[in-house]
Amino acid sequence: MGRLFGTDGVRGVANRELTAELVLALGSAAARRLAPSGPGGPDRRRVAVVGRDPRASGEMLESAMIAGLTSEGVDALCVGVLPTPAVAYLTDTYGADFGVMISASHNPMPDNGIKIFGPGGHKLDDDAEDRIEELLAQGSGSRPIGGEIGRVVAAPDALDRYLAHIATATATKLDGITVVVDCANGAASVAAPRAYAAAGANVIAINAEPDGLNINDGCGSTHLAQLQTAVVERGADLGLAHDGDADRCLAVDAHGQIVDGDAIMTVLALAMRESGELSAETLVTTVMSNLGLHLAMREAGIEVRTTGVGDRYVLEELRSGGYSLGGEQSGHIVMPAFGTTGDGVLTGLRLMARMARTGLPLVALAAPMQSVPQVLINVEVADKATAAQAPAVRTAVAEAEAELGNTGRILLRPSGTEQLVRVMVEASDEDTARLVADRVAKSVSAEG
Repeated sequence: MGRLFGTDGVRGVANRELTAELVLALGSAAARRLAPSGPGGPDRRRVAVVGRDPRASGEMLESAMIAGLTSEGVDALCVGVLPTPAVAYLTDTYGADFGVMISASHNPMPDNGIKIFGPGGHKLDDDAEDRIEELLAQGSGSRPIGGEIGRVVAAPDALDRYLAHIATATATKLDGITVVVDCANGAASVAAPRAYAAAGANVIAINAEPDGLNINDGCGSTHLAQLQTAVVERGADLGLAHDGDADRCLAVDAHGQIVDGDAIMTVLALAMRESGELSAETLVTTVMSNLGLHLAMREAGIEVRTTGVGDRYVLEELRSGGYSLGGEQSGHIVMPAFGTTGDGVLTGLRLMARMARTGLPLVALAAPMQSVPQVLINVEVADKATAAQAPAVRTAVAEAEAELGNTGRILLRPSGTEQLVRVMVEASDEDTARLVADRVAKSVSAEG
């Protein structure tokens, strides 16, 4: 079996690759690695926070995870349906040994996933994940009995705690701002409208009625058409789109134009520099960010540090360098002063606060970021690693790089969560970007 953990936890089709048996064993292994018995004395109860998004399969997998945890003597503190960043925050604030979020984020409903947070709500590093996989392969050893078995505990104050926390991210009232929020029929469906309304915004919520099956279904941050239409029809100042577990936020301006993660980072970086919050005058982003972001930051005198794809790598760079803002074009925005992972609801609050403080529309605030034409093609393959490294594909990439020269760039990488190879091309004009991307994508498809 290949490595179980991808760039954002363990994912697969629920009840096929991601079975209840696997999740039970994963919970047991995580408990042994992250909450070993012994430290703290015999009276100390070991605790793991457990949350999920509203996918139907989440109920089954939550039960399996709880069984795995409690079988190792770890209490399961169940917070219910909450955003991923809420679970990370609560892992810290409840003083838990670790946290578990059951979600496949922006993936379609049949998929599900397991994200594990270590002490303090931080994502695990590769070594910790590898050790959990080793323990999973070994199987369970002796298990506790009687009163030493873990218990299941409810956390009725979980959502209120999270909302009170993110409310501290800005003191600016949002009175007068009308926002349409697309909750993707996911974990943001209650949290996001409440957070924005509490800050003073007039909130119009759409896709906020999860039924377990409709999460990310033609809505949310991966399907913005509904939001664009709603913003224009309702005369709103902006729209905000979250994904299934609400760790992403993309925006739409009053004219219905998309404001992606790169543009949002531009707005926030300039705001934080002005307020003195931007540590070392530095923004952290990934290789997927548009060249236009780099040009905007260069013009503003802000340094950009670039990482591999995945918010975990952005987080590692933020922590190692002591930086205060980072993110991805996809809408994962991380502000370490307020959270240990991407937080879409927090991002929405900060974006609207900038509008309220300046009195400027979103289109004006995002204007410094002018995107270079970029084409991204996702190629479905049977084996993403093999296809990406095929000699014919590497030759196609080399030829594309020579053709683009200094006027653009090409990036080819396997998806961290799906059997896809992503081909991204930037060029001086969209036609060139499309032609080059199509040519390389065909070479990948031929090897897949």
